[in-house]
Amino acid sequence: MKALTYHGPQDIRYESVPDPMLPGERGAVVRVRSAGICGSDLHIYGGHGFGGGAGYSIGHEAVGEVVEVGSAVARFAPGDRVLAPASVGCGRCAPCGRGVVFLCENFGEGGVYGIGHALGGCQAEAIAVPAADMNLVAIPDGMSDDAALVLTDNAPTGWYGARLGRIALGDTVVVVGLGPVGLMAAASALIMGASRVLAVDLVDSRRARAADLGAIPVEGNPRDEVLALTGGRGADVVIEAVGADATIGLATDLAGRCGRVSVVGISQSPTYPFNLLLAQLKCLEFTIGMCSVQAELPALLPLTTSGRLDPGAIVTHRFPLEAGPDAYALFASRADGVAKVVLDLPA
Repeated sequence: MKALTYHGPQDIRYESVPDPMLPGERGAVVRVRSAGICGSDLHIYGGHGFGGGAGYSIGHEAVGEVVEVGSAVARFAPGDRVLAPASVGCGRCAPCGRGVVFLCENFGEGGVYGIGHALGGCQAEAIAVPAADMNLVAIPDGMSDDAALVLTDNAPTGWYGARLGRIALGDTVVVVGLGPVGLMAAASALIMGASRVLAVDLVDSRRARAADLGAIPVEGNPRDEVLALTGGRGADVVIEAVGADATIGLATDLAGRCGRVSVVGISQSPTYPFNLLLAQLKCLEFTIGMCSVQAELPALLPLTTSGRLDPGAIVTHRFPLEAGPDAYALFASRADGVAKVVLDLPA
């Protein structure tokens, strides 16, 4: 089959890879109909990958159709329309039973698609899904593929970031970083009762897209503008959706006294210079974590089917899978108003 593979910094190739094999009696094979490029994929694209090596298929967001299941799979059958959550668990341990996949006690049986050779990536014609009853979700009737694709990672991560911030009715929330996760965090904060969401990003088009979702774009110096808009108090909650040291530091600066900082941007910094004095003087709460998609979908699926949340609204660009290298280059450039990039495959 064909897939996008990683071969080094800015070197993504469309090439043939082995067809996925059914991963045991509890597994499934899914034919991919569309795949997403996530902001965390850009870490790999930039040469700062997670699994090491090269030549592996990439990507961890996919929707498609089940084509084969193992004998022990109870919830799915060939022909089912499904989304594949980015987080993958064993489906047998207690944390997986609660949907908290990133605490899986048998992480080696799952992991994450497309960050190394262990589990094939989703930017491919088909994927092997271990523990299918845990790691596939049926797409509700009437839900678009675009909405379902954003629900594989970006929307759950944005919702998780807002939930960690414990947003209360009337809170002023700042979102730092308005890629797909940040945009979904802004939408989530409004659903949770924020009185206003202030949207911070260097890219004009991203701030404009956040405004389309109901946020207030911060046009000038973020520190000055947030203080001005909050009467000098700072924000009740700041959600950081980039993962860079500078933006995490900015999030801490923008929070007011007794504020809450929630970091869901992927950080690869082992030595972040956390300003403990500032945090203590402000009496801040600081949370950081990785989203278990399966734990967030029970809230997000009904919000989406009811129309209160529109994950597909952030999709801006589409490419065929074979144009994947161009899609990566565009997404990394932040040009042309790009937000969410979708890779389409033939039915």
